[in-house]
Amino acid sequence: MRIDKYLKVTRLTKRRETAKELCEDGDVIINGKVAKPMTEVKVGDELVLMLGKHKITSKVLEIREFARKDEAKGMYEIVNDEIISRGEEQ
Repeated sequence: MRIDKYLKVTRLTKRRETAKELCEDGDVIINGKVAKPMTEVKVGDELVLMLGKHKITSKVLEIREFARKDEAKGMYEIVNDEIISRGEEQ
């Protein structure tokens, strides 16, 4: 599944367009590499999202084409959620 769709289905972002913009800005990293919106995500991948001052590291547990809100949280596991200043993110 494409990363932009995965982020929307899991509700890590509210809209697919938002996920696409995050990827284009270099704020989404999959397994240590900056992701493009069409980058494929697989079970076991490690995702790092830069959302404002949050650096969220998560692990992909499941891939689904659609998920209700209560099912979406089971598709990933938050490994780390830290507050950073934008100057120290890398």
